[in-house]
Amino acid sequence: MNAYDIVLKSREKGRPTAVKYIENIVEGFIELHGDRRFADDRAIVGGIGYIGGMPVTVIGIEKGDDTNDKIMHNFGCAHPEGYRKAVRLMKEAEKFRRPVLCLVDTSGAYCGIGAEERGQSEAIAMSILDMIRLKTPTLSLIIGEGGSGGALGLSAADEVWITETSTYSVISPEGCASILWKDSSRVADASECLKMTASDLFALSAVERVIPEENFSEKFYESLKEDIAAFFKKQKKIPPEELVEARYRRFRKF
Repeated sequence: MNAYDIVLKSREKGRPTAVKYIENIVEGFIELHGDRRFADDRAIVGGIGYIGGMPVTVIGIEKGDDTNDKIMHNFGCAHPEGYRKAVRLMKEAEKFRRPVLCLVDTSGAYCGIGAEERGQSEAIAMSILDMIRLKTPTLSLIIGEGGSGGALGLSAADEVWITETSTYSVISPEGCASILWKDSSRVADASECLKMTASDLFALSAVERVIPEENFSEKFYESLKEDIAAFFKKQKKIPPEELVEARYRRFRKF
């Protein structure tokens, strides 16, 4: 597949969303709600559960399944209160030394007037900063679209993994084509230029692992669960201050 084929695959109808991943890899999941300031943003689904018998905090950007579900979850475009909810759950995880798993699938943060009035850019910036400072293991997994700051707000982790037909980019290829060439029809060219596919990102060291999807079979989820559990067990052996320093160095090198 070329880059634009992968872009289309990452947006494909029926592709498993964050909730599907949670159902398959997290045991005993209990959802937690609200940012304690304004509202509960349903674009961000977060809570606690177990992976491989280990207590973890899981935070996912949820696009929704059918039309009504997509509307309820705002098509995976989070408001400021969504990122503030995520930060609240991360800090709670740090308090109890629980690892944090983020599942990222969004075309970008919500760009409506209300979101801007409530401090969208500040909320994303603080999410990035607070995530880098967390004194507990963190892992971000891109499971579809990793779009712009909306994705980066939950991707400042110890490592970033990506499934093989997912994308991760500063801007959508449509937006890139419109800005660079004033021609949105050049979306395929933009997809190649952005180096947004899993293989490109791995070559650039922007992600640490590419996960084969295996048609999202039961074997896929079981293998992913084992890999995540093994990663967190390894990271929990590292002193908190060293985790923070390594995470900071990871992002500074870019």
